[in-house]
Amino acid sequence: MTRKTMTTGAGAPVADNQNSKSAGRRGPLLMEDVHLIERMAHFNRERIPERVVHAKGAGAYGTFRVTKDITQYTCAGIFSEVGKETPLFLRFSTVAGERGSADTVRDPRGFAVKFYTDEGNWDLVGNNTPIFFIRDPLKFSDFIHSQKRDPRTGMRSNAMQWDFWSLSPEAMHQVIWLMGDRGLPASLRHMDGFGSHTFSFWNDQGERFWVKFHFKTQQGIKCLTEAQGQKIAGEHPDYHTADLFQAIEDGEYPKWTLYVQVMPEQDAETYKINPFDLTKVWHYKDYPLIEVGELELNRNPENYFAEVEQAAFAPSNFVPGIGPSPDKMLQARLLSYADAQRYRLTVNHAQIPVNRPRVEPQTYHRDGSMRTDGNYGRQVNYEPNSVGGPVADPSKKEPPLRIEGDADRYDHREGNDDYTQAGDLYRLMTAEEKDRLVNQLVNHLSDVPVEIQQRQLPHFQRTDPELARRIAAGLKLEVSEPA
Repeated sequence: MTRKTMTTGAGAPVADNQNSKSAGRRGPLLMEDVHLIERMAHFNRERIPERVVHAKGAGAYGTFRVTKDITQYTCAGIFSEVGKETPLFLRFSTVAGERGSADTVRDPRGFAVKFYTDEGNWDLVGNNTPIFFIRDPLKFSDFIHSQKRDPRTGMRSNAMQWDFWSLSPEAMHQVIWLMGDRGLPASLRHMDGFGSHTFSFWNDQGERFWVKFHFKTQQGIKCLTEAQGQKIAGEHPDYHTADLFQAIEDGEYPKWTLYVQVMPEQDAETYKINPFDLTKVWHYKDYPLIEVGELELNRNPENYFAEVEQAAFAPSNFVPGIGPSPDKMLQARLLSYADAQRYRLTVNHAQIPVNRPRVEPQTYHRDGSMRTDGNYGRQVNYEPNSVGGPVADPSKKEPPLRIEGDADRYDHREGNDDYTQAGDLYRLMTAEEKDRLVNQLVNHLSDVPVEIQQRQLPHFQRTDPELARRIAAGLKLEVSEPA
């Protein structure tokens, strides 16, 4: 077998990769050993900053195929005809854990899809839950801090989590979901995915619709018990990552069916809940699931760092026919995610192969750290110009969004029902599922200061009186009617 010659980063051949250059056999090393210095310097820098959230992840390539016609709702090219296929990359992740944390912990899972469409990249960056803990992005960093490590002890703290949740009633719906069976999936293949936020569609006639995205696993929902998760975490911390990789290697390609819920634009003004509230779901009976297509994962990455770790997702990556909504959490993520990628991977992160669109970008962006292409050569870097530079296409314009109201800081909790949907979720559970939920909540709350336990109980009481009684009994507390 012919072997390639090892080189330096600049391409110069390396004569010896086993021995450093020294002043004599026992003498000190020499600064002129540029190969040694290059290797040490690169090693010191081979870890990019990990994501603040969603740090631990697994991913794979695949294909999305349209199975039903939804062109009455959107002019997006990805959905233009039945049978159309679009390549994609999907990254799964845990939210709170660090890069080396265990897979089988109770935590929401990220479900981020990068569709390499004919009109550019569309990133649908969601979770395995249709809801979230908060509805106002001003509280996002506080929420994440409460789920991370105590600055004094350096350890995760149930007291921090429940202190925040007990003061944030909008978290109840997601708390019930997280502490239930689906808070600990058996594998990445056996869970659903959601866009979570409300997004918008518009069609060729300029009609706008509000939309929610649902990926339903074709493998079936499977979950782990708390004991199973803890056992696996100790024996095989990368269990979910390995399961996904091996399934694809064995040709057992996981699949999800994509559905949408579609709401006519004007319905948002009269719907019984705020349709842009990330802590709420739209009832299926009001807006049924509409099948769109099938997502299949069928190819593993060749290099984890280059493809999974450097994959950069941003909800701001839209294509014509798909856009944002007034969802406040989404509005903030349009900036924060793209900005996080600029920090982690530099302003030119879209040039990394896993992030590069399948169409050639035509921009006036120039220069910046890690510019790895020709930097558009001699093309002008301003617009308007008279030398043939790219120009905007008015036909791709999004329809106008009507906005009313005074600019102010509105109390997002005022007049909001944060308990009915959380209670509905509890009441949908089987007796066995309720037992596991109660046990998990009692265990999670057991080492929390009693004043926080007592502050949390009224939230459970408003959610469902039976749930509150059972938790109070488990904690050996009295539960009373909330004020």
